[in-house]
Formats: sequence, structure tokens, C-alpha cells
Amino acid sequence: MRKTALVTGGSRGIGLGIAKALATSGYDVAINGTRPETDVHAALEELSQFEVEVLYCQGNIAKSEDRKVMLEKIEQKWGQLNVLVNNAGVAPRQRKDILDLEEDDFDYMMQINQKGTFFLSQQAARWMIEQKQKQSDYEACIVNITSISATVASINRAEYCMAKASLSMMSKLMSVRMSESNIPVYEIQPGLIETDMTAKVKGKYTAMAEEGLVLEKRMGKPEDIGKIVAALATGQIPYSTGQTIIADGGMGIARL
Repeated sequence: MRKTALVTGGSRGIGLGIAKALATSGYDVAINGTRPETDVHAALEELSQFEVEVLYCQGNIAKSEDRKVMLEKIEQKWGQLNVLVNNAGVAPRQRKDILDLEEDDFDYMMQINQKGTFFLSQQAARWMIEQKQKQSDYEACIVNITSISATVASINRAEYCMAKASLSMMSKLMSVRMSESNIPVYEIQPGLIETDMTAKVKGKYTAMAEEGLVLEKRMGKPEDIGKIVAALATGQIPYSTGQTIIADGGMGIARL
């Protein structure tokens, strides 16, 4: 039986890049998103070309019932879950100075990016532990896609930075708890990645990268992150639970 993976926010951008990398590695893949299934048909067709089974789990991770139904759908189809990739998230509704940030905007961000991700992880982790107890050779992992914004301050995106910083700590906490079952937990902090979320500022960021902001002098691509996730999921980076991989092209290296 093939192993299975759930990628939240997996119908486009970084999430789709991750889903394709896992499908290439032989995983049956469930992708989650909020759009109707008819709107993600192209992504599902693309994943199906890798000759694996593909499942779409429509739902909002901020909603308890949606999280429950999502995992039930996976259990009904495959009976197991080996990899959870927490990638779903939203950008700030408006970029405002930290002193002008409003409660509604803060709550919107935290409900999805922080709370929803945590409680989905909690539910999936419980299921993974149950599977491990029933099957000694069962293998699993959790990969959290955060951002360099977990450590890099942007005062016009304060709520986003705080949510990502919270998920960074969640990765550490979960890695300690899940170590009891020998299930690793990892964090990946992407830098400037070409997605629909960054499309409006692609020209600006590309120019900044070429001028030296990024050592590799380019924006990253979703497939870059996908390859890292696949390497973690397939055990190619062993003895590393709880670790953070910073995929920023060298942007964060202090230079004189």
C-alpha cells in the first residue's frame, strides 16, 4: 500500500508544488482548499498524471467541523495518513502599520494561520499515534510551512509575522510530544517565493533579488519547497526532528 499525504492549501502555489513533489515520490495525495472542486480540476488532473490516487478535501481549516470531515474523508478512502503538510494560510487583508492593526484583521489571521493549523495538527497527530500503536512499522511525519516572517519583522504585516512565529514554536512543541512515538516534526521557512500571493510584487522582489538581497539572485519557486518536503517525508534528512530549514536563497545571512 502506498503512503498517503495531506497538503493543506495544496491546490496552488507552494502547496501544489509540495503535492507534486510528494506524488512524484509515490505518495497518494489529498489536497485541501476552500474553493469548489470544479475550480481546482486542473490541479487534480496534474497530480493524477503521476499515477497516484488524488483526493480533494474542500474545507476551511479554521472551522472545527471542516477539519474533522477532512480527516474522515482521508480515512474512508485510504485508512491511513502518513504525512501532514501544514501549508494553508492567508495574507493580511490589509497591510497596516502595527499601531493601526484592527482586532478583526488580527482575529481573521490567527483563526486560520494559527488556530486552525494547530488544531488540525493536534487531530492528525492523535490519529498518527493510534496508527503507530497498531502497526509497528508505520512511518509518519508532520511538516509545517511557516515563513522567514517568523523571525523577520515587518511592521505592516504584524499579524502575519506573529502567526508564523507561533507556528514555529508549535513545531518545536509537537516535535517533543511526537518523539514519544518516533514521529518527526519539521519546519520549513520559505523566503521570497513566486506564488499568487507574491504576484503583485514579483517585479519588485525579482529586482531586489538580482541586486543582491538574495545570494542566489532569484525568487524561489514552489518546486524548491516541494523537493525539501519530499526529502523530509522520505527520510532523506534523518536525525533532524524539530529542526527548521530556512529556504530563503541565503537572504538571511548577515553580510558586511
